[in-house]
Amino acid sequence: MDYVIRGLKQNEINLLDTFLYEAIFIPEGVQTPSKDIIEHPDLQIYVADFGKKDDVCYVADFDGKVVGAVWTRIINDYGHVDDTTPSLSISLLKEYRNLGIGTELMKQILLTLKEKKYKQVSLSVQKINYAVNMYKKVGFEIVRENKEDYVMICKL
Repeated sequence: MDYVIRGLKQNEINLLDTFLYEAIFIPEGVQTPSKDIIEHPDLQIYVADFGKKDDVCYVADFDGKVVGAVWTRIINDYGHVDDTTPSLSISLLKEYRNLGIGTELMKQILLTLKEKKYKQVSLSVQKINYAVNMYKKVGFEIVRENKEDYVMICKL
């Protein structure tokens, strides 16, 4: 599959709404929420006013169509560990999952964050999400366990 990993363009920032929605893990048998769920303040912090100094985003571009995104920003979210550690979000359109694209997006953003001299990056993931294994493969470790989710950190 031919795709290109590249930076998010200024005129594509609104695509983050799509990928924020796609990042919501829906367990088997649970009804999919309506798209307006992303308007909730707990979720808007991931995308509102994206493009500030500490914001970083890469997308997977397949034949001119953005099919995945990974982004970080320093926010007080579910995966927050401190005020100097960026929180990571990643998602792909359903039909492009499990093809290795997410891993390549992760590798690119981890490299960039290291080049920017960040010491670590964090994320929150539901325990039953299959992505936990991918996060471990690229270097994330569980640092906190809650009832339903893990907070994971990757040392850079």
